[in-house]
Amino acid sequence: MNIERIDLPKIEDFRGNISVIEKNILPYEIKRVYYLYDVPSSAARGGHAHKEQFEFLIPISGSFDVVLNDTKEKRTITLNKPNKGLLIKSNVWRELENFSSGSVCLVISSGEYDEEDYIREFDAFEAFVKANS
Repeated sequence: MNIERIDLPKIEDFRGNISVIEKNILPYEIKRVYYLYDVPSSAARGGHAHKEQFEFLIPISGSFDVVLNDTKEKRTITLNKPNKGLLIKSNVWRELENFSSGSVCLVISSGEYDEEDYIREFDAFEAFVKANS
């Protein structure tokens, strides 16, 4: 599957920890940063794939599940540590669910918002993957 778990550097201090994201951590130039918060535990986010764009998800607070599907394999990864993120590369369907109370998901993207890069229907995603394999 076109994903990668990435451990962020963790600088420990008795006053609190710091994790840093610098240009050598991600395999792309950062073009957009956004975050999801106040997501009800019964709600789901995502529900799409990207044709080109990469996204790096970090659970800044709390936890949530990322359900991934590349049409050959389906996998669920729980993100719950702010120094461990998930890089989702292109052509991977993702859904975010099971948000804990107070959770925050930071997303660091390789591209600016471009609706043409989104595939929002799973059937269309399957067809896109088949046509491009």
